[in-house]
Amino acid sequence: MARDLMIRLPFAIGQTWSRGWEPADVVRYVGRRLGPGRAALAAEAVSEQLTGYARVTVDPRWHEQVAEFEVAPWWPTGSAAAQAHLERDGWVAFAPELLELVGFLLMLPGLERVGPPPGDYRPLAGDRPTPPKQVDERVLSRIRALLAKAEATTSEAEAEAFTAGAQERMARHSIDMAMVQAGGGNDQVRGGRPATRRIWIDPPYEQSKTVLLNSVAQANRCRSVWTKNIGFCTVIGFDADLEAVEALFTSLLVQATMAMTRAGRIEEAGGRARSKTFRQSFLAAYAFRIGERLTEITQEQTEAARAELGDDRLLPVLASRQQDVEDRFEELFPSVTRGRSIRVGDRMGWASGRGAADQATFGTSSAVTQ
Repeated sequence: MARDLMIRLPFAIGQTWSRGWEPADVVRYVGRRLGPGRAALAAEAVSEQLTGYARVTVDPRWHEQVAEFEVAPWWPTGSAAAQAHLERDGWVAFAPELLELVGFLLMLPGLERVGPPPGDYRPLAGDRPTPPKQVDERVLSRIRALLAKAEATTSEAEAEAFTAGAQERMARHSIDMAMVQAGGGNDQVRGGRPATRRIWIDPPYEQSKTVLLNSVAQANRCRSVWTKNIGFCTVIGFDADLEAVEALFTSLLVQATMAMTRAGRIEEAGGRARSKTFRQSFLAAYAFRIGERLTEITQEQTEAARAELGDDRLLPVLASRQQDVEDRFEELFPSVTRGRSIRVGDRMGWASGRGAADQATFGTSSAVTQ
């Protein structure tokens, strides 16, 4: 039985690939449902299983995800991790863990396939090379640094300065990359399909957080869909815009949490204890107001670019890219349904959330949608 289970583990991992799961999805979901111990074992199994494929036949994003696990092989070369666990911990202690993980992996549902499974990836897609990642890492590094400073400072004026600079950089970078792709002299630069990114939403208040992510996505000319039963959102867009969405969403979520905590303390000081309804209403209002602000900024940045480049150059490019995103969205989610509207049960929480959103600072400018 021990030998059978050790054989079944890599088989179970392989089955998740065929159902549309990616390394980060597997480890994150295992950790959420079975705990950190099983997540560590899953990370080892995923890392080990991918070594069986030639590196060039695995999507580079998968290698990036595995690197984030920071798995340091402690088992002997030529031996499987599960075998090493069995020899170290003993059959009685380890077998139940292994059995639980294998059974869980084999029962995972299918997901939308957002990329080729390992072994099927090829540097050539169709009749032309896959376009390189369309984002300047130097620009992204500056954006993240400015956002980190905005989150860390207690001065609203400093935060505004940091995030305003970041916003200008990202907004311009997004438009610049769109124009470069449209006017590229070869297929390596021109075109390319919109990419996808899964962003996991941690509890509590998942619905309000997905509204915030959707607002950020729409402002950055992306589409987002919440897979509620699993716990993540799929965001579809071009690389530069996806980078903007993830960086901005992460920063705004930090700012929203801090603002909600401060507002709750004020409520407590006034003799009105914080409630779950207050916090839910706060985050919902914050998300909706952020969406309004981001949309306004996107329009301003687009108008500025139109004045510089001309409607005949910029607008067809933006329209074409938006259509590409819509087409990819329809391809992945042909039967998606709109969920129920979020309920707001606390007027004070709603008012406080909108006020906090007006004070929020952000460092990217593109568009969000669902």
